[in-house]
Amino acid sequence: MISMNGFSQEPAEILVAEQEAATSVFASHYYVLGTQVTEFESEWADYCGSQHAVGVANGLDALEIILRTQGIGAGDQVITTPMTAVATILGIIRAGATPVLADIDPETALLDPASVERCINEKTRAIILVHLYGQVRNMAAWQKLCDSHGIALIEDCAQSHGAQENGLGCGSFGVAGAFSFYPTKNLGAIGDAGALVTNNSKIDQQARMLRNYGQVNRYEHHEIGMNSRLDELQAAILRVRLNWLDEFTARRKQVALRYRTGITNQWVKLLAAPLNPEQHVYHLFVLTTPFRDQMQQHLVESGVETLIHYPISADQQVALKGIATDPHGLPFAQEHAEMCFSIPCHPQLTDRDLDHVIASVNSFVPRES
Repeated sequence: MISMNGFSQEPAEILVAEQEAATSVFASHYYVLGTQVTEFESEWADYCGSQHAVGVANGLDALEIILRTQGIGAGDQVITTPMTAVATILGIIRAGATPVLADIDPETALLDPASVERCINEKTRAIILVHLYGQVRNMAAWQKLCDSHGIALIEDCAQSHGAQENGLGCGSFGVAGAFSFYPTKNLGAIGDAGALVTNNSKIDQQARMLRNYGQVNRYEHHEIGMNSRLDELQAAILRVRLNWLDEFTARRKQVALRYRTGITNQWVKLLAAPLNPEQHVYHLFVLTTPFRDQMQQHLVESGVETLIHYPISADQQVALKGIATDPHGLPFAQEHAEMCFSIPCHPQLTDRDLDHVIASVNSFVPRES
């Protein structure tokens, strides 16, 4: 079976380096907010082209902390997409604000500016722009839209590690960007981990306080904070894996190019290609078909694993019943949720694997109902 991730096929030297990094943490007897975290924060900020990075426990916490640094809470509204992991929306709710869902562009599955405009009102304080599947697009237009309405642009970069537009890294276009380092991400830890990046020193300082119980100094609490500290072990692992990120990203792009040129099945649609290769890091390669169940079964029988990102648009989630949406509804998000599926797109795929995946997709013919 060609799997959705390639952990078991990674170079042995990565595991050796990770074990050495873990041993160094054990030997240090310092496990929280130590040298490894400080060094990773510096390295991650440099990689993203941002002035500051703050390590936190996970991507959800990173979003909540960013919102809180903007003073966003009760009575405020934040617009985002229904086509995302639910953590994006939970971050808004946990900050005390009200999420509002706009529709997506069916060609990219990214947030649709026209739908966002319909959602903006006097209570709107921010837009959380999700760089879904690893793609960054039209950031100047998003900056202009937010500036024209006097609202904050916040980037959810959980799937877009290293994506750029016009030489600028994701996370640096808005007030701050939130990253997840969940193990399956392009840069993943061995458990939950996250970070936020920003060019604003005040956001950096407040985020550091909020992640650590609201402390400015030990036992001096100036805000109601939270426990969201990146631990030394995860930081050490991330530092090792960061050394491989560019190589792995380059391979993801090669895989995606093979898929784009090789998949020709008339029953399958590919999302729009990036305008420039730097804009997409292919955390996922997503296709759509009205015959998804049949296609997935066909691929499983052909030895190809698939997943769905995401099978339920956020407005249809039981836990989010009654959530505010674009007054025109969310037809494109709901249609995408019904038809999208992801095929393997990781750095360990061989050319032979790609030939097999492409042939398997192209050989699919839907059965008559």
